[in-house]
Amino acid sequence: MNQPIIILSIESSCDDTGAAIIKDGKLLSNIIATQDIHKSFGGVVPELASRAHQQNIIPVVDQAIKKAGVDKTEISAVAFTRGPGLMGSLIVGTSFAKAFALGLKIPLIEVNHMQGHILAHFIDNDTSEKSTEISSQKTPSFPFLCLTVSGGHTQIVLVSNFFEMQIIGETIDDAAGEAFDKAAKIMGLPYPGGPLIDKYAKEGDTKAFKFVKPKVPNLNFSFSGLKTGFMNFINNETAKNANFIAENKNNICASIQQTIIDILIDKLTLAANQTGITQIAISGGVSANSSLRNTLHQLSEKLGWKIFIPKFEYCTDNAAMIAITGYYKFKNNDFTSQATIPLPKYSLNNNNMI
Repeated sequence: MNQPIIILSIESSCDDTGAAIIKDGKLLSNIIATQDIHKSFGGVVPELASRAHQQNIIPVVDQAIKKAGVDKTEISAVAFTRGPGLMGSLIVGTSFAKAFALGLKIPLIEVNHMQGHILAHFIDNDTSEKSTEISSQKTPSFPFLCLTVSGGHTQIVLVSNFFEMQIIGETIDDAAGEAFDKAAKIMGLPYPGGPLIDKYAKEGDTKAFKFVKPKVPNLNFSFSGLKTGFMNFINNETAKNANFIAENKNNICASIQQTIIDILIDKLTLAANQTGITQIAISGGVSANSSLRNTLHQLSEKLGWKIFIPKFEYCTDNAAMIAITGYYKFKNNDFTSQATIPLPKYSLNNNNMI
């Protein structure tokens, strides 16, 4: 009888400390410790993040193992986020993973954080919940396009298989998630602002205010000009009416959100037309945005796309996505050494996956 493949995964790329256990492809536990300390600073403070990871990582891993009902001696390998991310945060996760693997004399598996976001679609948590997707198909078939949108990245990725991924479009400056948070900050909303914009936008008019969309060639994105234009708009309006934001909050949120989503969807539609691929997935923190999800569902009916949207808990940073990636890499005998170091900048196009 074959030994089960049990993967312990570590995620520490930014401000969430995560650990998960997957056994033979099924998720048994997924523990996350968040860091509320950053809210008072209006954004993630790298030094504070790394210190919090040091405090959280042992309790989080211990809880993940106990909840999974496995013994540490049963673990087959340790998967960890090598990058991209904050250097201090990555060092904590990488160092722990290396020490844990060395102590048990088991293999190490490095994971690209963005590859993890994409493969989050293949997480099997063995629940009986009915799929909320338009298609009854639970996971995308290869090849598929994945729009990966978060606070640090905005990419369109052509996914040929579990290991072959090519970025065919990406932001040339700021990410979509950063644009959401910056817009919220300009309006005086607390961090993280993206979810709040989504909340207030539900009660607003998407056509109340018009913002200029950047003209970027091919499949690339740009959001820096939109942020500057939005800031100028708010400054001009509040100069005329000090209560402008309070009186128009819902409409402002709805309008800026719709502009960002339109930019994303325009490029995604172009990518689908150019490649002829109709299997469309989204991933990353911004994939939790309700308007983006609804827009994609509408397009699935209009354009015949098969849409795949991860559950909310797998949109933001989590260790389950690192575990499932580690599981497939384990089956592919793709291991790394104790000499591996974190990579704050780690592109899917040059991480030796292809």
